Amino acid sequence: MSSLMSALGIDRLSVEDRIALVQEIWDSIAATPEHVPLTEAEKQLLDRRLADLDANPNNVLTWEEIKSRVRGGQ
Repeated sequence: MSSLMSALGIDRLSVEDRIALVQEIWDSIAATPEHVPLTEAEKQLLDRRLADLDANPNNVLTWEEIKSRVRGGQ
């Protein structure tokens, strides 16, 4: 276990409490996505995907279609 986890007492939390803490930390990061650093490769990938969406706006799936495919209902 890292010294930071020990110093903060995180190592003494139950697994359930640590999962809840991770979720709270992730939610706090997701609340300000503009502060999440991206590599140049990630920026380029996002630019390519946005350009593809602009060029093919009808070539998309709904969230329900995606869930169906993931669950094997293709």
